[in-house]
Amino acid sequence: MATPRLRTRKLSEPTIGRLPVYQRIAEGWLARGLRRIDSKRIGELAGVTPTTVRRDLAGLGTLGTRGAGYDVNVLNERIGEALGHDRSYDVVVVGIGNLGRALVNSSNFLIRGARLAALYDVDPAVIGTVVAGHVVQSLDEPILPATVGVLCVPAHAAQDVAKRLVEAEIHALLNFSPQVLTVPLGTAVHYVDFSIELQILMYHLNNGTGPLGGGVLHSLGIATTGATRGS
Repeated sequence: MATPRLRTRKLSEPTIGRLPVYQRIAEGWLARGLRRIDSKRIGELAGVTPTTVRRDLAGLGTLGTRGAGYDVNVLNERIGEALGHDRSYDVVVVGIGNLGRALVNSSNFLIRGARLAALYDVDPAVIGTVVAGHVVQSLDEPILPATVGVLCVPAHAAQDVAKRLVEAEIHALLNFSPQVLTVPLGTAVHYVDFSIELQILMYHLNNGTGPLGGGVLHSLGIATTGATRGS
């Protein structure tokens, strides 16, 4: 399992939220065989100002030369390192209903370095079936040690599942349940609530604004409402 990494410079939450967008842009540039990109073009595609792009990327160290732009290979690698894509992570998913099944079968679910370690459910009709190459285990069984726990359970079950995951020494939770969790200090929780994201999107639509200033949505695939650490 991964261990915490020390950083020489802490990135702000807005910057962390934009880095995956910049990485998607860099990956798209690479796929087209293009080698360099400047902050103006990144900003246009991401919906932010060039100044914001330069400020965000400055937190990753020296990446480019003024006037020459960024090497997209280096940009892609450095963002990946900042987001932890160069490390190994074990992921367990609890709740293999429609959402859980769709997630684990999606090619975009796991980042580079992440490994799906185990699946859990309480439904006898689901336990023992094979999903995404894994036999679904009963939640009554001991939860395997992992780095990240993903909750795709009903709201009424979320707090108990979170408690079990924390007891299994899993201190990073991705919560798809519409329920605010109470967790010990030091446990990171990230909430994914599509209804909240839809409301935010409608606000921007009705007010002529955008999450990043009028460009692409910051989620690019999975909408997120933010993270809390402990309670």
